Amino acid sequence: MMKALAYCAALCLGGAVHAQTLGIATMQPGTLAHTVGSSIAKVLKEKGGINALVQPTSGESMALAIVGKGDAPLGLANAIEVGMAVPANPNLRMIGAVNPVRAGIFVRKSSPMKTIADLKGRRVPMGYAAMRALEGMSRALLATGGLTEKDIQPVMAPNVIRAADDFVAGSADAFLFAFGAPKVREVDATVGGIRALEIPEQPGIAAARQHSPYGYLSEAQPGPAFVGIAQPTKVYTFDQMLYTHSAVSDELVYKIIDTMANNKAELAAVAPALREFALENMYKTYDFPYHPGALKYFREHQLAAKQL
Repeated sequence: MMKALAYCAALCLGGAVHAQTLGIATMQPGTLAHTVGSSIAKVLKEKGGINALVQPTSGESMALAIVGKGDAPLGLANAIEVGMAVPANPNLRMIGAVNPVRAGIFVRKSSPMKTIADLKGRRVPMGYAAMRALEGMSRALLATGGLTEKDIQPVMAPNVIRAADDFVAGSADAFLFAFGAPKVREVDATVGGIRALEIPEQPGIAAARQHSPYGYLSEAQPGPAFVGIAQPTKVYTFDQMLYTHSAVSDELVYKIIDTMANNKAELAAVAPALREFALENMYKTYDFPYHPGALKYFREHQLAAKQL
């Protein structure tokens, strides 16, 4: 703990921190969070002179805990996971939303299943000990089809990588993952094609909100980033948040936002998901505390918080 606090104190020195290596806690390689984190690290280093480096962890729950303790200055996690972690980690501070994450429950292309409701009686990953928010998200997605955990055969998995591997191995009939992640393309190629299950209008997102308040629906179009989508489809969506520790200097947080805002093309070149990154979307009405450096940037650029 003393080492963590000393590290955080060093971060308060502003300009001196740029010479240090700043870890960005993410998930494992193959995940969307790792790809996005790699892109942000590259741009911060090449365009902002900030020596950032991706620091993979076993899951977003772990990444949030690491940053919350001051063992890493930056992290990426979905808003659902952040909402669960903030009460237990009072030093977490938001920098902002960086991109929407669209998630799907995938099945084999040859499967007769078409909608979430068709998962009834099927083997579906659950648990997610290293990604605690995904258990609630799984319940939310099941609810869109009028299902609960009692309607499926749960297959325990610590994280989405393991769940996808179980699917490939035939131990599960479906798997949950973010669109655009390299692992989704890998599974698609390995099993001869996958398809994302459709979310029905009823009970739909209203039922999902009873389990996870931060999710919403947005449209996914067929394309390279949306493996498993054959036609315009409404999919479950949530924001990916860039966050930090309260001891990190206002100057550094301000510079991080400014560097990202001025180098969108470079961000998207590494992580196509960051084509949707926009400064005006970073500041939203989440009930999470924002870092003062971020609030200063938003205020100076006359940005008001957007409604979810």
